[in-house]
Amino acid sequence: SHSYFAILFSPRCHLFCTIYRHCRSTMASSLRILSSRSILRATSATASRQWSGAVPSSSASSAPISFGMQYVACSTSLANNSTSFRFKSTDTSKESKAKILAPPMVYISGEEMTHYATKLLIEQWIEPHFDTSQWESYDLSCKSRDDTDDQVLADAVDAGKRIGAIFKEPTITPSAIQVQEMGLKKAWGSPNGAMRRGWNGITISRDTIHIDGIELGYKNQVLFERHAVGGEYGAGWNEVGQGTLLTTYIPKDGGAPFVVDKRDLTDSHNVCVVYHNPYDNVRELAHLFFNRCLEHKVTPYIVTKKTVFKWQEGFWATMKKVFDETYKEDFLKAGLLDRSGGDLQHLISDAATMQLIRWTDGGFGMAAHNYDGDMLTDQIAQVHRSPGFITSNLVGKSDDGTLIKEFEASHGTVTDLWNDHLAGKETSLNPLGLVEALLGAMTHAAQLELNAKPKDKEVKNMHAFVNNYTTTLRTALHNTFRYGQGTRDMCGPTGFTTEDFIAKVAWRLNRYLAQQTEEQAPPELKEEDLELPASKLKELDQKALMNLFEKYDKSGEGKIDFKNFSKMLLKMGVAPKKQS
Repeated sequence: SHSYFAILFSPRCHLFCTIYRHCRSTMASSLRILSSRSILRATSATASRQWSGAVPSSSASSAPISFGMQYVACSTSLANNSTSFRFKSTDTSKESKAKILAPPMVYISGEEMTHYATKLLIEQWIEPHFDTSQWESYDLSCKSRDDTDDQVLADAVDAGKRIGAIFKEPTITPSAIQVQEMGLKKAWGSPNGAMRRGWNGITISRDTIHIDGIELGYKNQVLFERHAVGGEYGAGWNEVGQGTLLTTYIPKDGGAPFVVDKRDLTDSHNVCVVYHNPYDNVRELAHLFFNRCLEHKVTPYIVTKKTVFKWQEGFWATMKKVFDETYKEDFLKAGLLDRSGGDLQHLISDAATMQLIRWTDGGFGMAAHNYDGDMLTDQIAQVHRSPGFITSNLVGKSDDGTLIKEFEASHGTVTDLWNDHLAGKETSLNPLGLVEALLGAMTHAAQLELNAKPKDKEVKNMHAFVNNYTTTLRTALHNTFRYGQGTRDMCGPTGFTTEDFIAKVAWRLNRYLAQQTEEQAPPELKEEDLELPASKLKELDQKALMNLFEKYDKSGEGKIDFKNFSKMLLKMGVAPKKQS
């Protein structure tokens, strides 16, 4: 049998009250009160909803929501008194609008579940608003790399160096088993090493992602800079027997060679490993790290194991020198060294692992070598919730000094969910890390275009639109979680599926953007429109004028209504009085 019910929302009690009226019998009725989260997560293919509401502020964690009463059909089982229904998103904007030409960007696609989810969100979130014809796409799936003998990787690296803004989906570095399963020619290595070398990698920034109104692991942001080159990742190695191992340095300038290390191998089975750490770009890493710490108002720490690994002393010494020469006074003035004794502190990597667990208030940043950074940021991800809640941004430098930035999620391709998807099962992938990466790449691409053409009006408009769009999308995404409509890692087994979540965010994004659109563009203010000449305006305190205007501009729309205008004149004592 079918029922019809009304859904009402009370902002004060945050409960939905559902009133059922059975069609077969007017005598049989029931009243059930469900929590807002439960009713928002319920699913069925026989119902739909459409609601209206105010756009909450991105900074408000408990912004009010206004719902009208809607009637929807549902399927009701009288035998078990259970009701299930699926809410389908509706696009509030039916009219086609002119798309903004997105600036050049490199798009690197991967595979499995993250590729599927990213394709959906590009189709529903990006393409309705942007013309992406200037994006250059490169397929780094295992099959594509195999078919091209990895030429596609070389092409992607060249494009990234030329364009400077890159978004990368998670990719697979095939194991020996996967080589057989996929029928590959060989086990292609991780593309990350080629990218870091090709883009003169300096650091990998990995920061915690936060959602207003939702408690995660760290209350405030945690920043991390991981040296992007050197260490074990580029090591040479071999298995050897008994003998002597010599590591010899041959100077490029023709100087005399000398032995860096000599050791006698007495075991019959040994693994010899040789690697180095390039330190030329540590100064650049330091500047990036300390500037970001100041921007985000966090306390900086440097992490090494220099008490045992004496060769790591140079990393700490360089970071400390840059800090003392350029940044210490700024950090002291901002009060950001209060928790660290008034100076930049060094942490032994062992101690850092403990502090990451203890310092859950956040508000700190760390910088470390490549391998230590890899391990410590994995720990940060687990404390904060999962790898999906931290960013991963490679920062390099082109030959002309322009920063190259590559953005990706810090997690892999999520094979288990992909297998479920292929098996026809429901999946619920949280795309938060993917979205932050995509928005970061789009923002950097827009900034590079503006830097190249600072006076071009169309470029200025594009840059402003991209910044507003990324802020609005982030708000729509976060509010979808806040309203109990998140994926199952956040909302439990009744959370939204991958497809439903992406559709719901698209619906909310379109509604938010539509409410920002002005029916008529504001007029451009020209010199002849001003009652006062420019020479007179220079004599006025324009900042004070603006503050006064904003005080009485209650709507925030850049205008003062008659009521507030009257109040302003009365307050200033200049309101005209009736003539006696």
